[in-house]
Amino acid sequence: MKKRDYRVRPAAVAGQFYPGDSATLDEAVSGYLQEAAARTAQKGEPKAIIVPHAGYVYSAAVAASAYTALAALKGKIKRVILLGPAHRVGFRGIAASSADLFRTPLGDIPVDTTTLKKLIASLPEVGYLDEAHVDEHSLEVHLPFLQKELGQFKLLPFVVGQAEPEEVAALLEPFMDDPSSLIVISSDLSHYHEYLSAQRIDAATAEKINQLDYQHISPQEACGAYPLRGLLLAASRHGLKPRQVDLRNSGDTAGDKSRVVGYGAWLFYPADNREVA
Repeated sequence: MKKRDYRVRPAAVAGQFYPGDSATLDEAVSGYLQEAAARTAQKGEPKAIIVPHAGYVYSAAVAASAYTALAALKGKIKRVILLGPAHRVGFRGIAASSADLFRTPLGDIPVDTTTLKKLIASLPEVGYLDEAHVDEHSLEVHLPFLQKELGQFKLLPFVVGQAEPEEVAALLEPFMDDPSSLIVISSDLSHYHEYLSAQRIDAATAEKINQLDYQHISPQEACGAYPLRGLLLAASRHGLKPRQVDLRNSGDTAGDKSRVVGYGAWLFYPADNREVA
């Protein structure tokens, strides 16, 4: 039997946004997770998370505040639905990848190609657009954290262009009540404001997220507004409640405070399972 040729989406920003060497990357991710776990112990099993996607020196500490809660899900999660905004290619709708594997320095992650084909067949706003994935960092930077916390899983990666909340919610709908699926939304908050101004803007955006206000978050308030709003709508329909676990900006983590980027982290739990120590 002829060996199958797998299509691989190679790591595009390894060595730029995060360490390109596997041992260094493993150590870095472990360090961020350990620091976050020491700072805040999470209880329960989240159904979805919102995490930022900048270079690790800027946002990984904030992302780890959510990722540390996934330790309880190791061995239980079989599929991760990962959605992030488009930074390189402008388009309407939701872009899937035709790759069979997504590669990081920590190894290859298989794409759930069977489920992906079913979604594309049933959702007109979802289609293959490999150009949106080639250089996109908003998904890639999360993969090493997911590999460390979850071990083996299949991936459903989507870059979201201009899309209505209802369209994104329709994509998430098949997985909302599936205990073996985790939803990850990639988004930073405000961009390039002065430190105190950014704090005010991001605090207001955070309150909208906390209230599941999917109708009033703009791309200027959160660069991942399109996928984020879809999650908030789906969460409101399924009784998920958000727990804000971090809210900082690049002036808190690295860089000066004259022009900062905002970062936040949220966990979404069923209404009866969101206790955080």
